[in-house]
Amino acid sequence: MDKEVRTLVARLLAHQHLPRQDRLVKKALTDELFRSELEGRLQACGLRLLDNPYAEHVTLALARDMEQPVMGEQESWVSNTMNLDRSALALLVVLWALIILPKRQRQIERKELDDPSQTEMFAEEKRLPTGRSVSAPVSRKALIADFGERLGRATKIKMNLGTLARYGFIIQRQEEIYEGPLLDLLFDYNQLAGRVLDGALSDLLGKHLGEVLAAREAEEEEDV
Repeated sequence: MDKEVRTLVARLLAHQHLPRQDRLVKKALTDELFRSELEGRLQACGLRLLDNPYAEHVTLALARDMEQPVMGEQESWVSNTMNLDRSALALLVVLWALIILPKRQRQIERKELDDPSQTEMFAEEKRLPTGRSVSAPVSRKALIADFGERLGRATKIKMNLGTLARYGFIIQRQEEIYEGPLLDLLFDYNQLAGRVLDGALSDLLGKHLGEVLAAREAEEEEDV
C-alpha cells in the first residue's frame, strides 16, 4: 500500500489531475483504508485531495490551514491563487455558469444531452452521468457576442481563454469551449450557484448572464 500511495501522490503532483477511472484514484475513492493513508500523507505535506462525484477528475489543493502561510504574501490570493486578473476571473465564472450549471441540472435529473425523456420518477437509481454526455460546449463566437463588451472585447477574451485553457479549466476545440478537468473541481457549487448573479459579478454582468442561461435552456427544450 505504501508504494501505491506514494505513486498516486507523485502522479497527482506531476499531472495536476487524474481521471476518476484511474486504478489508484478508484482505489482512493472506494477503499477506506487506502483513502485514510492517502489523506494522512497529504495532510503531512499541507495538501488535500479534491474529489467531486459530479466531476470526471480529482486533483490536489492546499489544506485550508496552509492557504495563508503559502499564499499570504500575494495580494490576490483571497479571490484566487492563480493571479488571474479581474477580467479573466469574471470570464472563468461566466464559463462555469454556462457549462456547469446546466450540466449539474442534467446530472441531478440523470439526463444526458441527447436524452429526450422527461425527468424520471426513479432517476436517482440511474448511474450518475458525467463528461461529454452531460457537459455541453459553449460557442466562442456566441460568448464574445454575448459578453464581449463586459469582459474586454474579442482580443482580451481570446487571450484569457488561452490562460484558462493552460490552467486546465477549459479545453478549446476550434470555435467551441468545453469543460476542462478542473472547472467542476475548483469551484464550490453550493456557494457559487446562488451568488453567480447576486454576488461578485452583479456589478459587472447584472442580469445579463441569467438571460443568456435562460435562452440556452429554451434552445435545449426546443431541441428535445
